[in-house]
Amino acid sequence: MKKMTSAEVREAYLDFFEEMNHKRVASSSLVPGNDPTLLFTNAGMVQFKDVFLGLDKRDYSRATTSQKCMRVSGKHNDLENVGPSPRHHTFFEMLGNFSFGDYFKRGAIRFAYDLLTKVYDMPLDHLLFTVHDSDDEAWNIWADEIGVPEERILRMSDATNFWQMADVGPCGPTSEIHWDWGPDACTCGIGAEPHLHLDNGCDRYVELWNLVFMQFQQFEDGHREPLPATGVDTGAGLERIVSVLQNARANYETDLFMPIIQRVQELTGDSDTERDANIVPYRVIADHMRAATFLIADGVRPGATGRDYVCRMVIRRAVRYATKLGFEEPFLADVADTVIDTMHDHYTELDDHRAAIRRAITNEEVRFRRAMDNALAELDDMLADLATGGELPGVQAFRLHSEKGLPLEITRDIARERGYSVDEAGFRAAQKHHEAVSRGTSGGAFGTIDMGEAYQVALNTLREQGAAQDGVEQDQYGPLSQETRLLALLHEGDMVERASVGDRVEVVLDRTPFYVESGGQVSDTGVIAGDDWMIDIEDARQPIGGLIVHIGEVVEGQPTVGAGCTATVDGERRLDIQRNHTATHLLHAQLRAVLGTHVQQRGSLVAPDRLRFDFSHDQPITADELDTITHNINEAILADMPVVPVWKDLDTARSEGAMALFGEKYGDRVRTINILQDNDARYSYELCGGNHVEHTGIIGPFVITSEGSVAQGIRRIEALTGHAAEAYIRRSLKRLDHAAGLLGATADALPGRIRALQDDFKTQQHENARLRRRIALLEFNDLLADTQQIGEASVLVASVESTTTDTLREMTDWFRDRVDSGVVVLGMVADNGKPQLVAAVTQDLTGRVHAGKIIKAAAGIMGGGGGGRPDMAQAGGKDPDKLDDALQHAVDLIVDALRA
Repeated sequence: MKKMTSAEVREAYLDFFEEMNHKRVASSSLVPGNDPTLLFTNAGMVQFKDVFLGLDKRDYSRATTSQKCMRVSGKHNDLENVGPSPRHHTFFEMLGNFSFGDYFKRGAIRFAYDLLTKVYDMPLDHLLFTVHDSDDEAWNIWADEIGVPEERILRMSDATNFWQMADVGPCGPTSEIHWDWGPDACTCGIGAEPHLHLDNGCDRYVELWNLVFMQFQQFEDGHREPLPATGVDTGAGLERIVSVLQNARANYETDLFMPIIQRVQELTGDSDTERDANIVPYRVIADHMRAATFLIADGVRPGATGRDYVCRMVIRRAVRYATKLGFEEPFLADVADTVIDTMHDHYTELDDHRAAIRRAITNEEVRFRRAMDNALAELDDMLADLATGGELPGVQAFRLHSEKGLPLEITRDIARERGYSVDEAGFRAAQKHHEAVSRGTSGGAFGTIDMGEAYQVALNTLREQGAAQDGVEQDQYGPLSQETRLLALLHEGDMVERASVGDRVEVVLDRTPFYVESGGQVSDTGVIAGDDWMIDIEDARQPIGGLIVHIGEVVEGQPTVGAGCTATVDGERRLDIQRNHTATHLLHAQLRAVLGTHVQQRGSLVAPDRLRFDFSHDQPITADELDTITHNINEAILADMPVVPVWKDLDTARSEGAMALFGEKYGDRVRTINILQDNDARYSYELCGGNHVEHTGIIGPFVITSEGSVAQGIRRIEALTGHAAEAYIRRSLKRLDHAAGLLGATADALPGRIRALQDDFKTQQHENARLRRRIALLEFNDLLADTQQIGEASVLVASVESTTTDTLREMTDWFRDRVDSGVVVLGMVADNGKPQLVAAVTQDLTGRVHAGKIIKAAAGIMGGGGGGRPDMAQAGGKDPDKLDDALQHAVDLIVDALRA
């Protein structure tokens, strides 16, 4: 049996089915794009559901995928088994092949058997096969056509071997393929009969592959009728196949998980023995970080409801298990890096979203750690009040969830570890009651109103109360933390007096240090905290003049209107924004210095992880110009020039040469940003209300990542600074070293090595073409023996192997050079699987035989078309299996024409 890496296993599967004329289709997102009934994509067939239902058509009838899947809810919920079980996961990859009215049971079974036994070299005596107890057809294919011994084929009931999409709709029997680890792997102790092990979830047999045969349509009354077109949907667990090929009885011992587990082990300092003695936390962290990493890359963010809640829950569950390993500080982002490094070759989107993944995981980890100790202490008290083996009331579990942010899943984990249970039905009832009360009372005196009206009502109410007469006091340039007072809460468009954990709220304070998005700079994030409550702020906006709302989620306690609190901006994120903002001023100055003073800013984005700068310029920037701009900016950063903000009259600033943003309106008093060189000369001087570093040296490295056109006469540059630039440089150097290593060269020698390989490749191409031409000539000489004489005309119609369309045309020239009078039609199947035809007629026969008409008629047999001149024509088709029929039709037409 072959020992393969997980990447090789995945690629071998997809390659095999591509060779079997399947279309390789990329994995769809974990967030289903076409099925609101699903929380997550949980099987390979989800992206093809409408095809199977006849609501969508593709330009292929066979497909193969490696699909990202999540199973954390409903009947497909493996969460409780993750960690203790050697093979259950929340996130996993499902390898699949699909037939949309093409092949059926015979093809699916043959493909599966050949892949497992011939590509992966799995021995037949370790494979067990099941079919539905009524499916004689599948049983006969396995036994009679494949040759599987009858004792290794089991008939099973609907419970294991019948699939249906829903109560009504497509359905059909299945055939499963299991791997037998041998008698010593038995965990059920029931007996020797394989079906007993399968029925009782024994670890001896592991399901590798499920072949679903969509054969029937089920109706509301329960009866079934055959589908007009059958289909095949198969799913094979990548993690399980890899475990077999790597001889690892636990999926966690394969190369899909061990790099992640070993990274956690590096951080704990545990020996292998210590790790294995406490393996469940390691497994949970590895599994949940895979899940969180892929969820965030697909756009999900930790939150209070739906998919967002699942993302939050797996991160928080990982944090809680991390405490069992002694972790007290955030570390999960480092583990996510290892997930990305392990998987990014196939799932390239992970690298693209690395910074966002790290940030989201760390933010959630920090947020939960702040509240976790209090929540767990309160849970300890609740459990201590229960009788031995008792049940925690659902109301109490919900209070931990709503006020302390403790997910039900964690409460359940801890209760079970200590011999208790949780009233989950009571939890759901309390949750529904809370939602109903919130909907019924949250409107207060204002009722449910339009958001614009709600903002105005909020501002007017505050003014009537004597607060914020001139609007909310904002100091975005001062200390990052300010004492303030909670003046208003808006929840789902309503003014409320109080909010609970998980509520999405908009908060009005009497004063704030938060910057509100303006001039391209994004809003600040951070926290607003009172004595026993906290709101995580994700955005800040100014919906109407004078009113600033802080948008976020209650993560602890119950904030109440009128309470004193502290508003704190995320300082690390703010500093990254400052780096990027000052860098845009340096970039603007250098664009004008290098390209010309015609350059004017036309827009920008200043975010913590990147900057974007749009400017007027009517041609692409050359590589040398970009290099000069980048070099000069980094020199300006190294010069550590002071960045000086000064408020001035608008007229004064303009008279001094301060640049203004195109199309922006300014008041009489403006804030200027002056970057000064050693001689006090101005490097850059702009009107700007944003946040900046105090010295350019704080920016760190500056890297341009892209330059291009966004509109007529408008160019765009995207760039990175600071931490993001350092990470980009590190990744680029790592890729460079990896590429150099693959080519057996140093990084410095890589360009020369590539040029040498290109020269070698061109030489090999020329040699290959020469050899193929010689082979074609030899084949042509053999074909001449098949020439027929019809009257005085020589006729050659034949199929040619292993050649190109160009050589096929050249063969017709060779034919006309060899005969005085004749007709030739040659056919081939090109590398893309499509049939091709070429015809040629000597000049003396063009009045009787028209090459274009012959070729057009023959191509029609293959589902194609074409044509050409009387003496030369070419055509293509769609069905390679019809090539011989097309050539025979050409023979018939030629004979009829010559004998007419």
